[in-house]
Amino acid sequence: MAGPPAPPLAHPPLEGAARLWGTIALSGATFMNVLDMTIANVSLPAIAGDLGVSPNQGTWVITSFAIANAIAVPLTGWLSQRFGQVRLFVFSVLMFVLMSWLCGLAPSMPVLIAFRALQGLAAGPLIPLSQSLLLSSYPPALAGTAMAAWSMTTLVAPVVGPVLGGWITDTLSWPWIFYINIPVGLAAAAAAWAIYGERESQVRRLPIDKVGLVLLVVWIGALQLVLDLGKEHDWFDSSLIVALAVTAVVGLAVFLIWELTEAHPVVDLRLFARRNFWASTLAVSVGYGVFFGNVVLVPLWLQQFMGYTATDAGMIMAPVGLLAIVLSPVVGRTVMKVDPRRYATAAFLTFSLVLWLRSRFNTQADFGTIMIPTLVQGVAMSMFFIPLTTLSMTGLTSDRTAAASGLFNFVRITAGAVGTSVVTTLWESRAAVHHAQLAEAINPANATAMATVSQLMAGGLSQQQALAQINRMVDQQAFMLAANDIFWASSLICLALVPLVWLMRSPSRAAADAAAAADGAAGVH
Repeated sequence: MAGPPAPPLAHPPLEGAARLWGTIALSGATFMNVLDMTIANVSLPAIAGDLGVSPNQGTWVITSFAIANAIAVPLTGWLSQRFGQVRLFVFSVLMFVLMSWLCGLAPSMPVLIAFRALQGLAAGPLIPLSQSLLLSSYPPALAGTAMAAWSMTTLVAPVVGPVLGGWITDTLSWPWIFYINIPVGLAAAAAAWAIYGERESQVRRLPIDKVGLVLLVVWIGALQLVLDLGKEHDWFDSSLIVALAVTAVVGLAVFLIWELTEAHPVVDLRLFARRNFWASTLAVSVGYGVFFGNVVLVPLWLQQFMGYTATDAGMIMAPVGLLAIVLSPVVGRTVMKVDPRRYATAAFLTFSLVLWLRSRFNTQADFGTIMIPTLVQGVAMSMFFIPLTTLSMTGLTSDRTAAASGLFNFVRITAGAVGTSVVTTLWESRAAVHHAQLAEAINPANATAMATVSQLMAGGLSQQQALAQINRMVDQQAFMLAANDIFWASSLICLALVPLVWLMRSPSRAAADAAAAADGAAGVH
C-alpha cells in the first residue's frame, strides 16, 4: 500500500473516544476504497449483460478504475501539501461518494467507465492519507497497533467484497454495489472532518510537473486502450491500434527523458537506481498483475461456463483473505527478525502452487475443489506485500520514503490493470484455438459425436438444435482449457520471480553497507 506523506506539522496524539472514532472513520474510508476494487469482479457478467456488452468488455469497469487510481497516487504528496491533508482526504471521500452514485445511475458502458475512472482518481489519495492521519492519532509507541488496525480493513475488504457483490447482484441489482458506498462515505467524511478538522497540515505552494503529468496520462491511457481494444480491432491490422501503440511507446520514452531531467518530477525515476527498489517493485508488480488478472478470470469462468450465480462465485473467492488476516500480523511482527526474502520466496512458491492446482481443473470440478486453492492463496498474500514493501524501502532516507512508496504503488496498481487486460484477452484467444481443435473432431467420421447428435435428436431436438447444444459443450471445454493454459503460465511466472527476490539485499546487509559508506565518507573528511 502507499506510504503516508510526512505531515509538515506535528500534532499531539488523540486520546480516548476521539482516537477510537478517528480510527473507525479512517478505516471506514479505506475499507470502502479497497472494497470497490473487488466487489465489481463477480458482478461483471450482470453489468455487461445489462449494458449490452461482452463480459470481457465489462472488465473496463475494473481497469478504468485501476489506471485512474494509479495516476492519482503519485500526486497525493503534492496535493496534500497544496491543499492540506484533512481537506484533501474529506474532499476525496466526498468525490468518491458522488462518483459511486453516478456509477449506479450510468445508462451505458462508456458512461460507467468514465465515472469509474473519476472514482479511481478520487480514490488515489485515500490510502496514503488515511495512513498518515492515523499515525498522527497515535503515540509513536502505538504506531504498530495503529497500522495493524488499519491493515485489517485492507485484508477484510477482499473477503467481504466478492460475497457482498454477489449477494447484491443476485438479490437487488448491480447498481447497489456502488450505492452502498454512499452512507459509508458520508459518515466517514463527517467524522473525519469533525475529528481532524482542527489538525490540518501546513499548506505550501509547490511547483507541479504539469508536463510530466500529461505525459503520464497519455502513455498509460494509450497502453490500456491497446490492451482493451486490441482484440476487437484485430490488433495491429488496425490503424487505430497501431496509432495507440506508437503513442504509448513514444509517450513513455518522452516521459522517461522528461522525468529524469525535471527538478520536481511527478514520479522520481531516480529511485530505480537502487537495486532493492527496482527489484522489489518489479517482483511485486508482476506478481500483483498475475494475481489480479486471475482474481478477475475465475469469477468470469465460473459464471459464464460453470453455471455459478454471482453469489456462489463470490463465496468461492471470499476465502482468499481468511488466512491472510490470521497470518499477516505474524509476518508484520517478525519481518525484521526473519529475512524478508524468505517470506517473499514462500509467497511466490505458494502462489505458484495455487495456480498449478487451478491448472488441473476440469468442467467436473466441484465447489470444494475450486475453493481449496483460493483458501491456500491467503497464505501467499500474507507474505507478499509486507516483505516486498519492506525490501523496497531498505536503505532509503526518510525524506525519500513518501516518493518511493508512491512510485512503488503506482507501478503495482498499473500492473494490476494491465494484468487484467492481458489475462482476459489471452483467455478468449486461447479459447478460440481450443475451440477450433475440438470442433475438428465433430464430423461424420466420429461415431461418438454422431451418436450424441442422434441421442439429442431422439430427445426432441432438431439437428440444428442438437449441433448448437454440442457447440455449447465445446465452448465450455474450450474456455476451461484456455483458463488452464493461463493458470499454468501464471504458475511458471511466479516461480520465475523467486530468483529476482534474491537479487535484493537483506535489510541487515543494506544497513551494514550504509554504515560502512558513512564511515568511509567520514574518513575522507
